[in-house]
Amino acid sequence: MSKEVVLTGLRSNDEFHLGNYLGAILPMVELQKKHAGEYQLHMFIPDLHSFTTPIDHSKLFAQTIDNLKVFVAAGLDINNPNTLIYRQSYIPAHSEMTWILNCFSYFGELSRMTEFKDKSSKSDSENISAGLFTYPVLMAADILLYDAKWIPVGDDQRQHLEFTRNLAIRMNNKFGKLFVVPEDSPKQQKFSNRTESVRIRSLRNPDKKMSKSIEDPAGTILLSDTPEAASKKVMEATTDSVGVVHYDWEKQPGITNLMQILDLLNNSAGIAKKWEGKTSYGDLKTEVASAVNDFMRGLQSKLAQIDEAKLIKKLEKDEETMSQLASAKLLKVQQAVGLRPKAIKH
Repeated sequence: MSKEVVLTGLRSNDEFHLGNYLGAILPMVELQKKHAGEYQLHMFIPDLHSFTTPIDHSKLFAQTIDNLKVFVAAGLDINNPNTLIYRQSYIPAHSEMTWILNCFSYFGELSRMTEFKDKSSKSDSENISAGLFTYPVLMAADILLYDAKWIPVGDDQRQHLEFTRNLAIRMNNKFGKLFVVPEDSPKQQKFSNRTESVRIRSLRNPDKKMSKSIEDPAGTILLSDTPEAASKKVMEATTDSVGVVHYDWEKQPGITNLMQILDLLNNSAGIAKKWEGKTSYGDLKTEVASAVNDFMRGLQSKLAQIDEAKLIKKLEKDEETMSQLASAKLLKVQQAVGLRPKAIKH
């Protein structure tokens, strides 16, 4: 590829919530606006990743399309020639590359993955899928198939990125130059221009992140919620007994979470500062609720206007392109490991 590759994506197993939108979707769209002319952007839907935890399989296919619409409503320009959108499962090379890489990954290093240990500790160990254990290898295949150098990830994925780097170096040392090694985490953070990840907290339990994966309907604003229901959740958000507004994640996570949401919805890092030192939690909630109401109305209006047929046509076109690219890389690896005859040089 003539341009360096930036790769990013979000699982499609659940509908998005406000935390996904502010913490991941908007940064991806901003990434496109900033880099699409300089880099080739892969904004893919990792639908195969959805099986690592229990899901409603009857909704997965439709949810993938619905979630892609959210990206478009957020401002993703799908007509940009340097931006490619595709579903992971529609590129067979992802699965075959994963098996090959699995055989060069070590049980010990996968056992040390923090995300696996955290998720498996909360479940019945007899029912934890092997997919959750080997998920980092699939993520490595997603990256290495396209020689992606830049992979903006959150804190919970940085260990997986380092695993990908180690695996690429291991394969290159054994078989010659097969893969581009992604940049390390400090360089990735500098590239994405973010010193720390945005993590929107639950409105009812601000010590935890906003997530549909936990039973927290009152603390999570789904993008399908009515504006009125979303505003009501803000007004009922858990705060504290301090009585004075301070931006302090340790002592006042609920209040700080509301201030963060207000800043992000206004695309400003300082609008919430005016609340510092004030004593009216109710007035702060009212302003955040109003901002959330306006946001939900605007987003849902944009979602209703998206041409689904046009979106799917772009998706299928890009999947043809990506399948060719991925198959070429897979063949190179197959030749290196002895599954295919090496090309004869004339």
